Amino acid sequence: MSIAGIVPANFAEGKKHWYAIQSKISLTQLHMNKNYARNPVLNNKMLPVDIVLAPEWWNRHAGICFDRDFFFHPARRVEDERKMEKVLKEKWGRFGLVTDSEQARPEVGAVHLAAGYLVSEMLGCQVRYSKNHPPQVVPQGIDKLNIKPELAFESPAFQEFQKLTEELKSRYGKLCGDVNWSGILNIALDLRGQDVFMDMHTAADDVKQNFSRIANVIERFVEIVESHTGTSSISVNRNVRHFERSLFLHSECSHTMISVEFYEKFLMPWDIAWSQRHRPFGIHYCGPDPHRYARTFAKLPYLDFLDVGWGGNVAELRKFLPNTFLNIRLSPVVIVNQSTEEIHSTITRLVSESGNPYLTGICCINMDDKVSDSKVNAIFETIDLLRRKYNKRSNS
Repeated sequence: MSIAGIVPANFAEGKKHWYAIQSKISLTQLHMNKNYARNPVLNNKMLPVDIVLAPEWWNRHAGICFDRDFFFHPARRVEDERKMEKVLKEKWGRFGLVTDSEQARPEVGAVHLAAGYLVSEMLGCQVRYSKNHPPQVVPQGIDKLNIKPELAFESPAFQEFQKLTEELKSRYGKLCGDVNWSGILNIALDLRGQDVFMDMHTAADDVKQNFSRIANVIERFVEIVESHTGTSSISVNRNVRHFERSLFLHSECSHTMISVEFYEKFLMPWDIAWSQRHRPFGIHYCGPDPHRYARTFAKLPYLDFLDVGWGGNVAELRKFLPNTFLNIRLSPVVIVNQSTEEIHSTITRLVSESGNPYLTGICCINMDDKVSDSKVNAIFETIDLLRRKYNKRSNS
């Protein structure tokens, strides 16, 4: 029996009915097996789940303004992050979403958003800040990539970030959180625009050299942040906070725009190197076609984590990546118009296709002010149900 069709559309009213039919859900459907492989580098619990609400939601429901001070003013950093934690605890604390909302947390970056901006700004891009939208990187449109890594760390943007961290450290004696550092091709597009794709055909060696310089800036920046806070990628995807060790998560949002062959030629060498130097290593792929890279990703020395964009073929990815944690991303757009029963059905199907609850996570990132609390509840309630079903089978 599938979940679809047996849960009332109004989940709040149908909660008693929902729990009454739990025992009827087929364990066979969930591919229950108590001998699940686990990744000792991640050492996570079963089916970690997390959400990220978009600035539109926060501005409307909590009155938070996402101007430049939100990101760089020390007092605002702590005040707004604490306010966000309190709101999350009030709404979804019962699901374990927040544990320390009463404490002041000197977060160096916006760990409750998903936006890469700072490294691009360090390399010369203008960034626009607004009250109810994430930072918008304005493509620089330079005539030719000519990256000078040392200048990134002399830039006003990095100096402002340094000042922020120094003031937070001086006042609180510690730092936490991190800053979304984006990815090599993402940043190249911010600087050069879509002409970088033509450069790959006409000036391949020059592109490789400049990609290497961008990678060096990224790696140095990440090492600086992680040395102070102990994490590097919570601001890329909050689900990584459930792992025992800090994940190095490379954002490859723009890889949906290139061929697998170009990935192997221009970008894969850095994923290979980083997977060997920075374990646990992961790839953030929010596009709808991560399965297109399944065979190639399987060639990486290590791929501990893969963000699976909405529409990705989970079963195909699992076939080629049997030991990779597949973090399944629900669509923040689709979920707005789904019923709670459709959300339950979708999550159950995708978790089943992944086949291993210890190598599977669920998240929904950048839900805007159109999403209702009941839809968010449905995500957590479904995961809670699935955990109990898997545990019941494992203990039987």
